[in-house]
Parts: sequence; structure tokens; C-alpha cells
Amino acid sequence: MHTNRLIDEKSPYLLQHAHNPVDWYPWGPDAFEKARQEGKPIFLSIGYSTCHWCHVMERESFENEATAALMNRHFVSIKVDREERPDVDRIYMAFVQAATGSGGWPMSVWLTPELKPFYGGTYFPPEQRYGHPGFPMVLERVADAWRQDRDRIEESSRQAVEQLTRQSAIAPGGGALRAGEDTLESGFQVFRRSFDSRYAGFGQAPKFPRPVTLNFLLRYAARTGRQEARDMVTATLREMAKGGMYDQLGGGFHRYSVDARWFVPHFEKMLYDQAQLAVSYLEAFQVTGEASFAETAHGILDYVLRDMRDPDGGFYSAEDADSVIDPEHPEEKGEGAFYVWARSGIERVAGQPAAEWLCYRFGVEADGNVRNDPHEEFTGRNILYQAHSAEETARQFGEPVEVVRSSLHQNAQKLWEARERRPRPHLDDKVLTAWNGLMISAFAKAAAVSGKSSYRDAARRAADFIAGRMYDPATGILLRRYRRGEAAIPGFLDDYAFFTQALLDLYETTFEWRDLELAIRLTEKTMDLFEDREHGAFYSTAAGDAALVVRMKDDYDGAEPSGNSIAVLNLLRLAQITDRQDFRASAEHALQAFGPRLVAGPEGIPQMLAAYEFSISKPRQIILVGEPGAPDTRRLLAALHARFVPHGIVLLVSAESRPALSRYLPVVADMTAIGGQATAYVCENYACQLPTADVAAFERLLQ
Repeated sequence: MHTNRLIDEKSPYLLQHAHNPVDWYPWGPDAFEKARQEGKPIFLSIGYSTCHWCHVMERESFENEATAALMNRHFVSIKVDREERPDVDRIYMAFVQAATGSGGWPMSVWLTPELKPFYGGTYFPPEQRYGHPGFPMVLERVADAWRQDRDRIEESSRQAVEQLTRQSAIAPGGGALRAGEDTLESGFQVFRRSFDSRYAGFGQAPKFPRPVTLNFLLRYAARTGRQEARDMVTATLREMAKGGMYDQLGGGFHRYSVDARWFVPHFEKMLYDQAQLAVSYLEAFQVTGEASFAETAHGILDYVLRDMRDPDGGFYSAEDADSVIDPEHPEEKGEGAFYVWARSGIERVAGQPAAEWLCYRFGVEADGNVRNDPHEEFTGRNILYQAHSAEETARQFGEPVEVVRSSLHQNAQKLWEARERRPRPHLDDKVLTAWNGLMISAFAKAAAVSGKSSYRDAARRAADFIAGRMYDPATGILLRRYRRGEAAIPGFLDDYAFFTQALLDLYETTFEWRDLELAIRLTEKTMDLFEDREHGAFYSTAAGDAALVVRMKDDYDGAEPSGNSIAVLNLLRLAQITDRQDFRASAEHALQAFGPRLVAGPEGIPQMLAAYEFSISKPRQIILVGEPGAPDTRRLLAALHARFVPHGIVLLVSAESRPALSRYLPVVADMTAIGGQATAYVCENYACQLPTADVAAFERLLQ
């Protein structure tokens, strides 16, 4: 068996390629020096461990001896896990998208020894098909071009880097491109036009959840009272939860839907999707009071606690889409094999009449329910979705609703238990600071809304995990990745921003002063490492990495929010909490820098739209005087968290926190509890209405 240098890495993705015959290098000086010494171009392959087409390209090309020989002869080959090194991925993805009009993973890019890109694409098949040239042919042609026309290639790569540098520049524009109140309306209208009125969601197939869009629309609806904006969000969340994109047995969402009706998913499960969607469902519950939204959020969170948590409290990154089809042939894997069902299998597990009821409820058919199956992955199999409600199922079979509902619940549990005996999909068990930050926020929010101590404890343990193992208080440096005892890779903007947001959300749930203190320190470090003090906004990486040919400012709110959007929101929240003018000025400078993009392309940055909306709303401080955990304090907090209050910050003045809080906000020094009962002060710009210890009066103030 071959073994290459990737065997010494921690990344599950790199380790998947450690026994390829390709002479892989990890990203680093050894590979760069070899390319310079030998005058060879670099072949850079970027992917991640739960990427379906990455697996395909490995089997077809990187495990092929002849193809590997071509790669080893002509190139220095480097493998990068995009989840460990989003900085590297971001640069070369921008190049591939500019050069080809599309992007994705696996990403294949050819670089000069100076790391400048000159040719690229995504998946290449082993021979010409799907309109793509065969990978060996591409290797030969690139090698020939390098030998015969190296000067021209190096010049084109230099121009490519210059173009990337210009494209990534974010700075304030002229007066005509300043954001204003109408920017929010423009953003709403863009999403309104792309809304799918039949199946909900935005655009056509494939459909991605993109919670950042839902975040903006809920805040726009709260600001303007536009029912339509709220309805687009709630309709989307309902349809997603009904479809096959939601794991009807085990909870949690798959990555995206390949069709328009949320039915056939791409089956991988990503931590960042679980985190953001849990928050979206919790906020929809706050807005509507609809119990199904809370139930879906709890299904997501319970899945993460069960299947995605490190024993020490951190959260793992992802579960694969592919899994073993037949345990007797473990080498054969298929998309979604772990999740799909033959009708006969359901009948064996549940028996009759329960199986009939389950099949009606979940849309199961004898010959399979996937009609559009170009790769014949689901022949005779069924993807479970909510074809009918429990009430409709009871009517169909003429049975009492409670009898049917109880049977459906009990037998769905039996199906889940039977499924658990199947070979599970590959688990990417690295812990990423940024994604854990998003997940901590979700558990903190869920603890606040539901009062469940298990959610509060999960948020607390994960925050302590990151702070204890991936943060150095002496230097203020936060690390990106932890796996099996090793923390490594200096953090990027999104690591600092998402974890800071998590600490703020956790503070507003548990009111432990240490969370607020660490959030302040991390924000100061974020400004030191990443801020463009001249033009505003934040770079994705710290200065000084010579291996990065462009220092980029990430602005796209896609599957994850951009680090810039969350950093701005953190600064705005902390400016209210601490009244520090440097935080407020930094946020405003960044928003000015993003002004032209907010005006010209709001659909690309909906989370920044939400940050801008926060910045122009009346600052609202909700200050409780009481002791954390006391029954009277909990009653006030329950009234608060039952409502969607997007424009405020929440502080608790206790005997312990009063001296520290008073240093930032002198106004709290004189706030007292009425009659010894926990008391609420609802303020705008620190001008407070009459305090109250009465829950009903507090609820009226919140409205």
C-alpha cells in the first residue's frame, strides 16, 4: 500500500488521501520549495471529507496508478482541506469562478511555483464526459503548455492575481452608493422576486436553505410590519421541514435539495446548517407561537447532541452523504444509503397496520418514490417526507387520531432504531472554532426560549471547550481546528467573529460575566488582527502570511454568514453594552465600506443587511436587576424570550456583576430591585421607562 506525506496530518480529508499513489504534500513550505527548486507548476486539489464528488475523483483518478504517475512526473501536488484552510480555498475559488463562471468541490487549480493561479476547474472525470475533458488529458496539456510557454503563463497568472486583488477591494463609495432606509426595501424586493410561491424558498433547483436570507427577512418584517416578508420565511421553514431534506427519523437537515420541492436531498449533514437553521426555527416560533417550529428546532439540536458532539463538549463538523449500501460489501457506498427505505423493510420493522400508516404518512411506495433518478441511486427505495399529517392519516384509515399519532411516533422510533444498526456515514470529527461558535449560539438561544437545562449545559461546555483548548489568553490568539488532542492553525476572521457572537448569546442566556469579558477581548483582538483601519471592514486573514497571494475581505453571506457581517453585529451589540465609541466607530466604518455593495447587490449580503438594519434601529437596552437563576428573574426572562426582540441587548445587574457593568454603563449603578423582586428596565439610548417587577407590565413594555 502506498503512503504519502498526508499520513502525518490531522484533517480527516487529508488522511483519506494518505494512501493514494499521488505524491501529495500538505499546504506548506516543503511543497512550495520543491516547486521552486524543480521549476514545476503546482497542482492544488481542494475539498473536504464529506464531499461526494471529492470521493468520486479520488476513486477515479487519485487512486489510479497511471494518473498518479502523470501527476508525480509533471507537478508538485498539494491537498488542502477547505474547512481547515478557508483562506486558501477563498482565493483560488474566486479565481476558478472568475475563469470558468462556476465553482465547487473538488476544486482543481494549477499554480506557478509562486502560488499564482493560471488554470482551474472543479471535478474532472477520468475520460471525456459530462462536457468535461478527461483528467489525464488536462494534465498532459497543462504540462506541455508549461514547458513551451512558461513566460506567457506566468504573465497571465500575475494578471489574474491583480484582478483578484481589485475584485476583493471593499471601500466606501461615492455619495450615490451610500446605504439608506431604501436599501432595506431594495433587499426585500430582490428576495420577493426570487421567492418560489409554490414550494417556498428562493430561486429554483437546487435549493439551499441559506438561513442568512431568513434572518434579514424576519428583521425587515419586525421593522416594517410587512406580513409578506414574515410569510416567506415561515412558508420556507414549513416546506423544508416537511421534505426529504429534513431527516424525518433522526432530526437534522441535509445539505440542500436537488429539486424545487425540498424532496430529494444531497444527504451530507453540516454542523453550520444545523446551527443556523435551529436559530431560524426558534425565531419563527417566537414570531408565530407555532409549536411545530420549536419541535423542528429541538429535532435539530437533539440530533447534534446525540451524533455530533465530542465527549469533551465540542461539536464535530459533518456527516457524509455516502454510506455503505450492503454490509457484506463495505467498499461499495451510495448517496443516502443510510437514510432510504424499501417498503418491505418498513413492513418488517413495524408490522401491520402500523406499516401502512407509516407508509401513507411518509409517502412510501412499493417501487420507490424517487421519480427523477438520473444516476439510479434510489431504485426501489424511498426518501421519507411528510406526505400527510397524522390527522390525514387517521382519516384515510378511519382510525382515531390519537391512536394513529401514538402509533406513528412509536413506530418511527422503531425505524430509527433499525436504521441505527446500519453502517453509519463517515463522520468528520474535527472541531472548528467558527462552526462551534454558530452551534453555541443555537444552543444558547434554545436554552433561553425553551428553558431546557440540557441545551444550556451544551452551550456552556462547548464554549469552555473552545476557550480552554483553542484560545491562548496570554497572546489573545484563537486557533481554528482541534482534533484528537491537537489544536492548530491560527484562527481567521470568522473564527473570532462567530465565537464572539456565541459568547454574547451565551451571556444573554446565563449572564456569566466571564463570557462578556472574553467577547470584549476577542473583539479587540479582531480589530488588531483583521481590521482595515484606512478603508474600513475586515480582512479574512491576519497580515503576514506570504503564502497567500491576495489578502481578501470576504463579503458573501452564503451557506455561512461572512465574518464581516457577524463582526459588525458584534461591534454594534458591544457598543450598546459597553458604550465604547471605538466599537461603534469600527462598525460604522465597515458599514460605510460595504455601502456600495449593499446598494448594488443586497442579495449577496443579507446578513450585512441585517447588521445595517440593526445599526439604524433605535438602540434598545433591556436591563434586569436580580439574581441569575432566581425564580422571579426567570419569570421575567421567560416573558422576554417568548418574543422576537431583534434590536436589543439584554443585561443582568446582579450583586456580582453590578461593579463591572457600572464601569461601562454608569446608569446601572443606581438601578434597584423594586420591593426585593427582580425588576426590568426597558430603555432606548439608555433613557429608561418606569421600571417594573410585574411580568404583564414588562410584556407591555416589550411591545
